[in-house]
Amino acid sequence: MDSFVGLVDGLRKGEAQAAEKLVREFEPEIRRMIRIQLHDSPLQRQFDSMDICQSVMANFFVRASAGQFDLNEPQNVLRLLVTMARNKLTDKARAVHGPRRHPGGKQQDGSVHLNNVADRAASPSCALQGQELLNKIKSQLAPDEVELLEYRIQGLEWPEIAVKLNAKPDALRKKYTRAMDRVVEDMNVDDWV
Repeated sequence: MDSFVGLVDGLRKGEAQAAEKLVREFEPEIRRMIRIQLHDSPLQRQFDSMDICQSVMANFFVRASAGQFDLNEPQNVLRLLVTMARNKLTDKARAVHGPRRHPGGKQQDGSVHLNNVADRAASPSCALQGQELLNKIKSQLAPDEVELLEYRIQGLEWPEIAVKLNAKPDALRKKYTRAMDRVVEDMNVDDWV
């Protein structure tokens, strides 16, 4: 358990070794779940389990390094990553099947989907290069959001941060979540696959 806490602290500090260890530990189970979900699915021809897994891990690293998640047990992290993978597959299915559900909508030829098969983005371990990711996140945040990020990196919980800032924990958490959603969208993390 102590080693897991150290791993999470390393991840929040932007340590590449922590990210690599987390990928090694959780990637096989996530890819297995994705392969099961893709089995006999039309998505199987368009996406590989590695593509989806890389996108999920990249999204996770951006949010986890910024302290958005309360990561206290490995089982919770695995559950979170599996849920993120299922959501990613659902989003991809909606995107692929969306034009067919809307009569008169523009149909795309298959070459558009072939361009999505090879992942042109950096792998999660490349995307997380120490302080570079944290600096990129910070550059997209307002000063008060950076302050919340710094407290989360230090490992402070929302009630502790609320006392320091004389605010309500839930209000700060929601503000932070909205900020992180904006950063993930601006960084196009969801488009990495």
